[in-house]
Amino acid sequence: MFEFFVLGGVPWMTFLTLVLLALLLAAWKAPAWVKEIGIFALAVGVLGALVGFYGAADHISKAGNIAPGIIWKGMSIAIITTIYGLIIYLVSLVIRIIQKPKI
Repeated sequence: MFEFFVLGGVPWMTFLTLVLLALLLAAWKAPAWVKEIGIFALAVGVLGALVGFYGAADHISKAGNIAPGIIWKGMSIAIITTIYGLIIYLVSLVIRIIQKPKI
């Protein structure tokens, strides 16, 4: 798990972890904010992936001809932040389902 944290980029993954903590705190203190924090985590995850794709494209354009295996490995690493953001969003959905008033 720590390896994914480092591969995903320590600044992005740290920020997403702080968002996860804010989500858990909001579930306890401010349930109305759970949905917004979950969507925010998803957006930050996608932004992290796009920044990773941009960096990869920049390095590829400078290097020239690169093996496809290296490119796909870079793309899979760039998606780690999106996956983490999506997991946080799913946690927010589960929290919202649990907090829904019973009929």
